[in-house]
Amino acid sequence: MKHGLAPILWPDSRVLVLGSLPGDESLRLQQYYANPRNQFWTILARIHDATVDADYASRLSFLRDHGIALWDVIQRADRPGSLDAAIKNAVPNDFAPLFERAPAVRTIVFNGGAAARLFERSVRRLVVPQLLCAHRLIPLPSTSPIPGRNVCTLGQKIEKWKIIAHC
Repeated sequence: MKHGLAPILWPDSRVLVLGSLPGDESLRLQQYYANPRNQFWTILARIHDATVDADYASRLSFLRDHGIALWDVIQRADRPGSLDAAIKNAVPNDFAPLFERAPAVRTIVFNGGAAARLFERSVRRLVVPQLLCAHRLIPLPSTSPIPGRNVCTLGQKIEKWKIIAHC
């Protein structure tokens, strides 16, 4: 059973980026998007025309400066390796306390189709409807280094992810 990471958020966070469950490298280092091949930090830097340092504390400062919160749909699950397709016995995170701690969140983006599907199946029907009705839900291409069902180039991902720069 793998357990996810704590949310990264601030009361003034406007955008919540949700993944499915952190990969093995992220869990080992206890850092979101720690796999150096994951394109998450590169995409964020490009859409904000900025530099994102490799130092995790600097990355968290970048998120705070841009109103971005991070978490995952899954709290814990059985999963050999890091592939979303291998997730079994998933237990979703409880989102009500998160929205209380970050009341400015109005946009939820999903880092990949698996995160969006897991949210729809496991979370959306459990969350108090009033909490979710004020949130815009946007599925985006995965930043994972593992090619998925809908493979996009880095340039295509950047174009699609630009939407969060305006939220």
